[in-house]
Amino acid sequence: MMNIKWFLPSALAFALSTAIVAPATLFAQQGPQPRLPTVDLRAGMHTIKAELAATPEQQMTGMMFRKEMNGNEGMLFVNEEKSSRCFWMKNTLVPLTIAFIGDDGTIVNLADMQPLDERSHCAKAPVRFALEMRQGWFEKRGIKAGFKLSGPPFKN
Repeated sequence: MMNIKWFLPSALAFALSTAIVAPATLFAQQGPQPRLPTVDLRAGMHTIKAELAATPEQQMTGMMFRKEMNGNEGMLFVNEEKSSRCFWMKNTLVPLTIAFIGDDGTIVNLADMQPLDERSHCAKAPVRFALEMRQGWFEKRGIKAGFKLSGPPFKN
């Protein structure tokens, strides 16, 4: 039989320490998140290797604290529901362009985002997907709003 006098103080101490430490740990991101699983996307003849940010924690951290982003690498934010999505560049060191993408892979709009800038950049229509690439990647390839990407996440 459990000693209730020992259990209650220990349970209370655990609950208090969790309540105090967990939120601080959750919001005190100190470095980049490990590389996430990837999916290959197609933009015409170009292949994009996109890390999948699907959980709230992965999306909250995104590209924060990363110092580089190679050629055709990106990060695809995937959500269950369509919404008016907005992004910022807090703690993000690499200049990015974000593409807000419809369910069928059509780019709704693009926005250039500067490092460490905390201004919001929003989709012009409710979307489930957003793709961050190194700034200039879309422009160099002539990819604009209305262009259709293909790959497993999109209903093509």
